Amino acid sequence: MGPLLPLPGICAYGRHVLWTEQFLFHTPETALDIAALLAAAADPEAQHFVGMPENAATVPLADDRIREAILNLRPGDPASLRAAPWTRELLAIPFDIKGEGEYLVAVRRDDGRYAGCMQLHPVLRQISGWLAPHTRTVEMETELYRAAALLAHTHFGFQTIGAGYEVASPDGAQAFAAAGFVSVDGPATFTLENGREVEPRWVQHVAEGPTSRCRGYRPSAPSTSEAGETSESP
Repeated sequence: MGPLLPLPGICAYGRHVLWTEQFLFHTPETALDIAALLAAAADPEAQHFVGMPENAATVPLADDRIREAILNLRPGDPASLRAAPWTRELLAIPFDIKGEGEYLVAVRRDDGRYAGCMQLHPVLRQISGWLAPHTRTVEMETELYRAAALLAHTHFGFQTIGAGYEVASPDGAQAFAAAGFVSVDGPATFTLENGREVEPRWVQHVAEGPTSRCRGYRPSAPSTSEAGETSESP
C-alpha cells in the first residue's frame, strides 16, 4: 500500500481505520474517496439492491466510462492519482465528517484499487455495505460484513449489531451467514431510498468477547431500537 493511505490502527478525531485480510477500510478523507464509494454502487446491478436516490452526485456515475475510471484508481499510488486533472481536483477537496452515519471506503490490498464501502449507523446500530463489480464475490462480501461487525464491536463498543438484505439478493444470505450473522425477526417489508419496496430478511451479529471503543469514537444520540428490530438499509 502506498504512503497516501492511512496506517493501520490509527483512529482519531472521528476517523476510523480497519485492516482485514483483503481490504483496507478508512473514513473518507477527500472528495475522491466519496466519488469512489458512490461509483462502487452506481452500476445497474448494485443500484437495484442498494436503491440509492438519483441526485447531482450520482448522475455522472451512471456513465460506464466515468465509473470504471474511478474504480480503477489506486489511492495509494501517486502516479495513478495524477492520471487526469479531475482526480487532482477531487483530491484537493477535503471530506467533512458530519451526519449520523459512519462511512468507510474500501481499498483492495492485492492491487490497491477502490473496492466499495461499509456503513455503520451508530443510532440504529445497523450496518450495510456494497462492493465494486471487480470485487463482487461471496468471499469478498463475507469479509465486508465481518469487518463491519468488527468495526461495531471494537471501535464503537456495540455488543450487538443488526443488518438486513433483500430476499432476492443472490449472495446476501450466504455472505451474512458466513460472516457469523444469525436470523432475527423484523418488518415484512422495507422501502429503499429510491422508493422501491422490497422483501427483507433481518440478521444480527453478537460480539463473542468484550467490546471496546477506539480513539476515533464519537458519542451519538441514544439508540431508540435494539439491533435487528429496524434497519437503515436491507
